[in-house]
Amino acid sequence: MSRPARLSPFIFGCDGLEVTPDEAALFGDVQPFGFILFKRNIAHPEQVKALTAGLREAVGWQAPIFIDQEGGRVDRMGAPHWREWLPPLDEVARVGPDRAARAMELRYRLIADDLRAVGIDGNCAPMGDIAHATTHPVLRNRCYGESLETVVKSARAVADGLLAGGVLPVLKHIPGHGRATMDSHLELPRVSASAEELRVTDFAAFEALNDLPLGMSAHIVYEALSERAATVDPVMIELIREEIGFKGLLMTDDLSMEALEGTLPQRAEAALAAGCDVVLYCKGVFSELTALAGIVEDMNETSLSRVDAALEARRTPDSIERSAVEAEYEAVLKGQAADG
Repeated sequence: MSRPARLSPFIFGCDGLEVTPDEAALFGDVQPFGFILFKRNIAHPEQVKALTAGLREAVGWQAPIFIDQEGGRVDRMGAPHWREWLPPLDEVARVGPDRAARAMELRYRLIADDLRAVGIDGNCAPMGDIAHATTHPVLRNRCYGESLETVVKSARAVADGLLAGGVLPVLKHIPGHGRATMDSHLELPRVSASAEELRVTDFAAFEALNDLPLGMSAHIVYEALSERAATVDPVMIELIREEIGFKGLLMTDDLSMEALEGTLPQRAEAALAAGCDVVLYCKGVFSELTALAGIVEDMNETSLSRVDAALEARRTPDSIERSAVEAEYEAVLKGQAADG
């Protein structure tokens, strides 16, 4: 099922366990690029399958449906229906640098299998953020390591596992969230590192992963380069595009986060004007969806070309025997297997 000729630059959340008639009517009218699910949308596998089918029915095509299924603290699909995972940083530390990439590839191949089984085909992972001793706890154990090499290898493995499972990876948080000492859900973090230091560490991680099909911006000020949050700053979006070289579809982090100023429509307009392709609104509050719909505009040809490239990366999953993948994953966790 091909995409519509017209799409609007939104990824929308919805309120509950099923699509309401009002939501269906709004989604059909606005034609957002895609959707995102949260714990409030998850009860059991059959319910999630019905919800993802209902969202796609509302827009009339196989729109991508995303989730934040990192494992660990950010785990929208958990027990009793799905596996519980270690936080990524804890897992990488447990297996050691020689086995980390293989462990992460297997882990996210299994996660992809879970997601595709219920109609979800996009995951907001991998993380390209480098952890530091001062990284805010809301982010730190979601990272893959404290070195550039470990983060890049593990992030590449995560993306490979997701793509093999038919799930689009979303690289986050460009150009780097690891130095933030504040929670961007609540306030605007400011990073004081020099431009030179950022270029050989944080930015370098994303440059090494710049071929991935989708990415997510960071709501962070990099004081050596700008005085605005990267998501709404043309200077930083140009750096992401030209210096880091990211050519994929660029979405914002959630517009609901308090790092950004202004109303939701103002935040969306600022991000699009800065050069983001898509704005992400996760809460699914209907009045706020309606407010964002009031600024609806069609995606431009440049963004639509990035949409097409991203959708081309969404493929039929490679066939696996799940029990065999689980067995290898457990063996790697126990130190009984080498990198594949």
